[in-house]
Amino acid sequence: MTKLTKILLTRHFPDAVIERARRDYDMTLNPDDAAWQGDALITNAEGMDGILLSSSNKFTVDVIAGLPDSVKILATFSVGYEHLDLEAARSRGILVTNTPDVLTESTADTAMMLLLNAARRVRESLEMVTTGNWVGWTPTQLLGIQPGGRRLAILGMGRIGRAVAHRARAFGMEIHYHNRSRLSPDLELGAIYHATPEDLFRHADFLSINCKMTPETTRLINSDTLDLFPENPVIVNTARGGIVDDDALIAALRSGRIAAVGLDVFEGEPKLNPGYMGLTNAFLTPHIGSATVDTRNAMGFRALDNLDAYFRGEKPGDRLV
Repeated sequence: MTKLTKILLTRHFPDAVIERARRDYDMTLNPDDAAWQGDALITNAEGMDGILLSSSNKFTVDVIAGLPDSVKILATFSVGYEHLDLEAARSRGILVTNTPDVLTESTADTAMMLLLNAARRVRESLEMVTTGNWVGWTPTQLLGIQPGGRRLAILGMGRIGRAVAHRARAFGMEIHYHNRSRLSPDLELGAIYHATPEDLFRHADFLSINCKMTPETTRLINSDTLDLFPENPVIVNTARGGIVDDDALIAALRSGRIAAVGLDVFEGEPKLNPGYMGLTNAFLTPHIGSATVDTRNAMGFRALDNLDAYFRGEKPGDRLV
């Protein structure tokens, strides 16, 4: 790579990431931090050799088909890549990379934060205090669910799922999990394996969703599977919103079939199902799983590492296509 190599940054990434990109490349920055889509992505890619993009930019088959021939690599500032049409990129000979591994700890922290806040009715507590409706302590006020001694079911026992399990053990929780394949004993660490999601759900006093979104996991949490859970479960999702059937989950929250949820991801975000808004047993955060300075810097540096490797003539470590 040289300073003559031109890259486009489609969003305002952390300052340290922008500084490094400016140091090493002829960099063009999105001036307004608008979430470019469609023709805006194509137009602003003119003359660029590579693009550092985010999950808010949808590189559909039409966008990739319209990219100028100069673009040789797309480096996404994310682990997930649902916003990228990989087959379209492959057909154009455009390399695609992502940023795995560096989100593990912050996302696991977020899962536990959601679990505790949902179980301990923190949304209701905050509203009571901030609206001036707290009249003082009572013996039965806002009684929540204590995690200790209960079963945490983890759907997807990859790096993030195992990091959640590590944290949950400190709270005295019994770990159950489903994964595409059973872990080795040194990774399982006594966790109880279930061969199917359905069997896992039957043991889920708490559920943490940490799997990828695939055709098999899309709306896996639905009216049928919710009926499998024990009484008063708490469900947490830091993976992908589409794994949950919102209408079914909202109905279960309203009826009391599900005690509470903690959600950091939503189908169609930033727009989300309005049914969640009035539910005091839904603790909601705006996709902050990786939102620490350390993690966001690490994501940007990982994306730049991939760009650096490509423009040095090497194979990037996180190549998807």
